[in-house]
Amino acid sequence: MGISLIFIGVVILLGFFVLMFVIGGYNALVTLRNRYKNAYSQIDVQLKRRYDLIPNLVETAKGYLQHERGTLEAVILARNAAVTANTRAARNPGDASAMKEISSAESALSGVMSRLFALAEAYPNLKANTTMLSLMEELTSTENKVSFARQAYNDAIMIYNTRREVFPSNVIATTFNFGPAELFVIEKPEQKEAPKVAF
Repeated sequence: MGISLIFIGVVILLGFFVLMFVIGGYNALVTLRNRYKNAYSQIDVQLKRRYDLIPNLVETAKGYLQHERGTLEAVILARNAAVTANTRAARNPGDASAMKEISSAESALSGVMSRLFALAEAYPNLKANTTMLSLMEELTSTENKVSFARQAYNDAIMIYNTRREVFPSNVIATTFNFGPAELFVIEKPEQKEAPKVAF
């Protein structure tokens, strides 16, 4: 009788430790997932600021670049596509298809913005416009903030993915459906640098 009570006590104690281990592993994964979601929300804030600046920039440039209507329309279309992609990514940060969509949309937007900046170089009056200069400065500052926020997000994703892939956390991750999260990577090498603006 005494041995069976000891055996039952050991089994209960062992069960308790296993339960605590599972709860601790689950909570750690939830914490890391929330960290990368928070990190993406910082990107979201900066991207929204950037998206709000672009129409003002286009509006300021309109008066000077009347013959470049196609470029101005391309900027607005790319901006709208990026806003849509960002909204989807903000709903589910880490989702592979959403992150690829935002990465592609941001690359396209940066490409047309580069064309707009190149055109602005050819118009001395536009280059001297104080509103344009102010908007360009704010846009450059926002680009830098996006870069820092993207790095923080990617760091949080790396920590989360590492935690969910190592043993024994991978057992808990698989059991409770903690899927992999996708990095926010710029597709084109030239997009890894902030846009250079010179007036």
